[in-house]
Amino acid sequence: MAKRTFSNLETFLIFLLVMMSAITVALLSLLFITSGTIENHKDLGGHFFSTTQSSPATQGSTATQRSTATQHSTATQSSTATQTSPVTSTPEPPLFQNFSGYHIGVGRADCTGQVADINLMGYGKAGQNAQGILTRLYSRAFIMAEPDGSNRTVFVSIDIGMVSQRLRLEVLNRLQSKYGSLYRRDNVILSGTHTHSGPAGYFQYTVFVIASEGFSNQTFQHMVTGILKSIDIAHTNMKPGKIFINKGNVDGVQINRSPYSYLQNPQSERARYSSNTDKEMIVLKMVDLNGGDLGLISWFAIHPVSMNNSNHLVNSDNVGYASYLLEQEKNKGYLPGQGPFVAAFASSNLGDVSPNILGPRCINTGESCDNANSTCPIGGPSMCIAKGPGQDMFDSTQIIGRAMYQRAKAKTCKPALGYSFAAGTIDGVGGLNFTQGKTEGDPFWDTIRDQILGKPSEEIKECQKPKPILLHTGELSKPHPWHPDIVDVQIITLGSLAITAIPGEFTTMSGRRLREAVQAEFASHGMRNMTVVISGLCNVYTHYITTYEEYQAQRYEAASTIYGPHTLSAYIQLFRNLAKAIATDMVANLSRGPEPPFFKQLIVPLIPNIVDRAPKGRTFGDVLQPAKPEYRVGEVAEVIFVGANPKNSVQNQTHQTFLTVEKYEATSTSWQIVCNDASWETRFYWHKGLLGLSNATVEWHIPDTAQPGIYRIRYFGHNRKQEILKPAVILSFEGTSPAFEVVTT
Repeated sequence: MAKRTFSNLETFLIFLLVMMSAITVALLSLLFITSGTIENHKDLGGHFFSTTQSSPATQGSTATQRSTATQHSTATQSSTATQTSPVTSTPEPPLFQNFSGYHIGVGRADCTGQVADINLMGYGKAGQNAQGILTRLYSRAFIMAEPDGSNRTVFVSIDIGMVSQRLRLEVLNRLQSKYGSLYRRDNVILSGTHTHSGPAGYFQYTVFVIASEGFSNQTFQHMVTGILKSIDIAHTNMKPGKIFINKGNVDGVQINRSPYSYLQNPQSERARYSSNTDKEMIVLKMVDLNGGDLGLISWFAIHPVSMNNSNHLVNSDNVGYASYLLEQEKNKGYLPGQGPFVAAFASSNLGDVSPNILGPRCINTGESCDNANSTCPIGGPSMCIAKGPGQDMFDSTQIIGRAMYQRAKAKTCKPALGYSFAAGTIDGVGGLNFTQGKTEGDPFWDTIRDQILGKPSEEIKECQKPKPILLHTGELSKPHPWHPDIVDVQIITLGSLAITAIPGEFTTMSGRRLREAVQAEFASHGMRNMTVVISGLCNVYTHYITTYEEYQAQRYEAASTIYGPHTLSAYIQLFRNLAKAIATDMVANLSRGPEPPFFKQLIVPLIPNIVDRAPKGRTFGDVLQPAKPEYRVGEVAEVIFVGANPKNSVQNQTHQTFLTVEKYEATSTSWQIVCNDASWETRFYWHKGLLGLSNATVEWHIPDTAQPGIYRIRYFGHNRKQEILKPAVILSFEGTSPAFEVVTT
């Protein structure tokens, strides 16, 4: 490549950008305490394993290791282990032992967090802040144990983008404080569904803190509380039952969004599969001894990006809608988020799998942009967007979610991000004019990087080849490390089912290779016919994991494989070690590995808290625009209220919803709630104005099942009030619309 020279204009622009960036960094540094203070949260040591027999499954076990990511092609392991004693111990519920099966507990709790003034986590799009709510986010916990209480395992699926290491450490610390040695690092899996429409702000590593526009302790604490509450409920509700495994293909809901990378894999390997995506869904069904449904976990490879990067409403996307449908079916008579049956649609090897099955097209010309660089002749990569099967993103979310629901009824480098990371994907392009498939850097951006962050070392550049390094995160440590270098790997077995807890997003072929390697390892030690599940985005987030061959193409997923081209090989080695330890009853001999850090001081949120104000002559909750007097099914009832910032309600929940739709029952002369903000047919929009003024719009998309009658819409909120020289106070309020009628057509 010829050496590039810069014009006077380009030189001036570079200088201006560097100066602006330096000022920004200086201002941000004021928000940090950069002393490097670290607090290690330690959990109980000791892995356990038992060969207790049960039916229909025969064996349960857990195995966990921490690996240290280094610049080499294999992950090193620490030979030291740390043990601590529990602070307190909560007694276990009494367990019956004379039965064949498992003790099973399920629980669900709200973990929504902020729905305004916080960035949505997933697309990395500047300005995509939360401005309301479409559906609530939930933590769904499942606890399974042998009849005598041994081999207890916990799997938690959470409606968030991914599980941060900080989140996992805090949850484990609080579990230890409450339950002692019962729930530990080695028998608890936390898995994010990977919705791209949940709040950010719960990370400690600098890359994610910057992407989140700061650390939001408010949202972090609400997530932790919701996860713990779901586990508490499952713990309390444990009862004898049975577990069944089923498999089946789901067709017509996914495409491979990086087919050119997939084609880099050996043809002999690709020939073994009929598709460039994994279509198999694995379902774990839990019932009591009478056959009554308790819960369900489904693993299926699909990105929850049916809601695109123009969305500003907090929601759980297509997998959350599948959970919503199944839980509503099983919990008849309950509002969403309530009822005993719990259904989780968990993530799997979704790295290169998109639900936007119409594929990428240039939004300005309509022509296909399904090419190696995902770019359009006019407008470049920003014009190349993939779309789902529906008329809009709401419709697409329902179509994909319903298909999943219906089927369920039935050694590494130091971390670094490549140029294609900034390009985004066909599901959500980046904000700058980067393209996918770049295997060479750009002098302009290299200069900017070098001036602000310093130059990457020759060692990391050589190790990461052919990735051109945009951000050498593994060599950046201020104010804290930018990426984790201690990563958990974990397997939990339930009879013939092995759940591999993956700390990132595996591509289709990466998942297949890992699954086959783990199955082969089990089989070589006598545990044949094991069903291996890839459970993605567990315990800590490390971006993507591609195959070595896919890495060479350097599309988005490869550029985001932060530990280099041999990342998958390292993971396969570690998971094979865990499988061997389980199969040979040597789990207790596994090294615990080093403890990850728990940073005390992080960037504060960049959006300040301000006092809410109502328009002159109005109060919070007043109706600014009432509903029409009459509606028919299929129409949208809309009411606009004087609003206040919804983030005030996160830790001051006088009500557990921002809205209700209520029907007047003449026989009881009372209003009955028919739906709330967790219902799919409602939408809550918050419109931020100037100087603390805001409006709240509540929509009810009247479903075909709505009964004729008199209805009203209510709005619940909290406003922030502060007088001079006094601390701020949070006050609750509510508003009620005039009644309106729903009539038959």
